[in-house]
Amino acid sequence: MTKTVPGSTARTIAAAKELDRVMRLDRGRLIAALAAGLRDLSLAEDVLQEAAVSALKHWGRSGLPTSPQGWLLQVARCKAIDRLRSAKRSKLQTEALAILTDDDADPDTNVIPDHRLRLIFACCHPALDPKSRVALTLRTVCGLTTVEIARAFLDNDTTMGQRLSRAKAKISAAGIPFAVPDPELWPARLDAVLTTVYLIFTTGYIAGPNEPRDLCLEAEYLMRLIDQLRPNDAEIEGALAMMLLTAARRAARIGDDGASLPPAEQNRTLWDSARITEGRSILARAVKRNDAGPFQIKAAIADCQMAEPAPDWLQIAALYRALWQYEPTSVVALNSAVAMAEAGQTEHALEWVESLADQLSDYQPWHATRAALLAKTGNYSQSAAAYRHAIATAPGQAEALFLELRLAALPQT
Repeated sequence: MTKTVPGSTARTIAAAKELDRVMRLDRGRLIAALAAGLRDLSLAEDVLQEAAVSALKHWGRSGLPTSPQGWLLQVARCKAIDRLRSAKRSKLQTEALAILTDDDADPDTNVIPDHRLRLIFACCHPALDPKSRVALTLRTVCGLTTVEIARAFLDNDTTMGQRLSRAKAKISAAGIPFAVPDPELWPARLDAVLTTVYLIFTTGYIAGPNEPRDLCLEAEYLMRLIDQLRPNDAEIEGALAMMLLTAARRAARIGDDGASLPPAEQNRTLWDSARITEGRSILARAVKRNDAGPFQIKAAIADCQMAEPAPDWLQIAALYRALWQYEPTSVVALNSAVAMAEAGQTEHALEWVESLADQLSDYQPWHATRAALLAKTGNYSQSAAAYRHAIATAPGQAEALFLELRLAALPQT
């Protein structure tokens, strides 16, 4: 019979909680630091997972280290060295082994090198298709699960898992560098990076500010870092402005009843005036460069949604038409229809939305938009059916409650 050591259970519980916290908050930074030396994303993930297993055992027995992050990084590096020494190595792996063995990292330090921007550029390399770039960055840098990423892309879990595996294998096989590219290579790589950070932001915005990982702040940090590395770029400034202007409304996004609120119905006193001021200043600076692009247009749309005393929907509709020139997608068309409806062109907007059925039948906002427009045109029975579909596939509880309230408000037929 095994005798329980006093306090061991408490230490094990504390170790598990701390490991979970570190892996949720710092996984991206740790993976980036490992991948920068290993130049192998799959190996970086494997050795970090092995280090996590060791942590649960050792921390539960001996207590928490001074720096859990530093401990994990050093142990993961040691495990990587063991693997590389025992394997038949390529030239790249030999170089990685030399880098790791020369590293004298302090396991007690809380300062983990921030190589996340290097990792983003590797994940956004032109050798990968656009969808894989974004998915891989969300997985490695921000630690989103395969299920969460699949939902964002309207994919099933198995398909997304296979996509991620292929992308990591391609990075390794092609020897894609984990480095920030030279300035002359930025234009070819920048759009994919901005799109990636933008999706990180929107994922966090939907999740809300009370999640353990505030992805909005992570995305804002990364965008500011990109802006510092390449100053005076209109599209980088536009992307940062868009994030700031959108994030400024977060505190007002959920009403007292727990339902999400569109900008026109929000309590403006809850908006973050500092972020609005900074966002508008950055957007004005970007526009003066006379180098228009989609992120500047998106920032302008976010600004118009906060116009006093109400959103300028005619201007917003015009901006979506301008955005269509850069991004002729079904989602842009849907948002343009929403603006048209708000500007009073409901019938035309509904026709436009119906024409997008084949492309967006699996897209939850299409059903929500269609439900609202059907209600406005008096088609209450069809509206109710569309609302039920939108509620069943809502991305969060607040969004579902908002739609439930709209459904309940429909006249009984």
